[in-house]
Amino acid sequence: MSNEQSRTVFTKPPAHRPAFTLVEVLVVVAIISVLVALLLPAVQGTREAARRMQCRNNLLNLNLALQNYHSAHRTLPPGSVDFAGPIVSSQKTGYRMSWLAQILPYIDEGNVHRRIDFGLSAFDPANQQVFAHKIPLLICPSSGRASMTFYAGVHHDVEAPIDVDNHGVLFLNSRVRLPEDVPDGLAYTMIVGETGGGGHWLAGDSETLRNTGAAPSTAIALRELQASAGNAESASESESEPAAAAPQNPVGGFSSIHHGGSNFAFCDGNVKFLSENIDVDLFHRLGHRDDGSLIGAF
Repeated sequence: MSNEQSRTVFTKPPAHRPAFTLVEVLVVVAIISVLVALLLPAVQGTREAARRMQCRNNLLNLNLALQNYHSAHRTLPPGSVDFAGPIVSSQKTGYRMSWLAQILPYIDEGNVHRRIDFGLSAFDPANQQVFAHKIPLLICPSSGRASMTFYAGVHHDVEAPIDVDNHGVLFLNSRVRLPEDVPDGLAYTMIVGETGGGGHWLAGDSETLRNTGAAPSTAIALRELQASAGNAESASESESEPAAAAPQNPVGGFSSIHHGGSNFAFCDGNVKFLSENIDVDLFHRLGHRDDGSLIGAF
């Protein structure tokens, strides 16, 4: 055996591989958790901003449809068509076709429009299939619910029944022309706004018409007034002056699922996001087409 063959070969031991300690892993996990916690609200805020913009686009399309209806008929559609008034929203009777039913051909829903039997009531069984049909343009993307409609026309500037003498632009049997019948100015008169609860689009009552009787942030409370009316009356029995009773069959006001305010369409075609802290008196005036008040920037 040669010297080379008998030589012992010594190999270098493998180098020690460094590893993360438990403390280091926990620190990294904590840092990642903090970053996620910081980024999540920003991501949610961006998504909500996108949903609010989509809601604004829905109102822009509805406003454009109303303007196109006006161009074709020389008048805005009636807010609600019925042969008797005022409308009691809690009673689902009468003819009561809504303004949304009239503008269906102008929002690319002509097929739905043809399915409606306009010779019958909005509540007639023959119209029930159409009554339950969901139209994507009428659903606020922030709602998370496939309700019927989250948008309503402005019928009045205060809480009052839907009737032929209302001060809005979409009310009972209305035929408002632009700009002749809106002396206050198209840019200062609201036509459609958001409703946080949603309702059926075919019925011309509180489902599709609301008023500016309360600021957007407190409008939902109007629906709760009737339920709490009994408590208010019992509490006032021991007082010399009776407490103000809740409106009977209130129509309700506007509200929103968005944070900070609601989107509103105006008669000039624009859509604005109004803060929930808007001056209540200003909000009333924006719902009145002919009160003669001077309105500045808002």
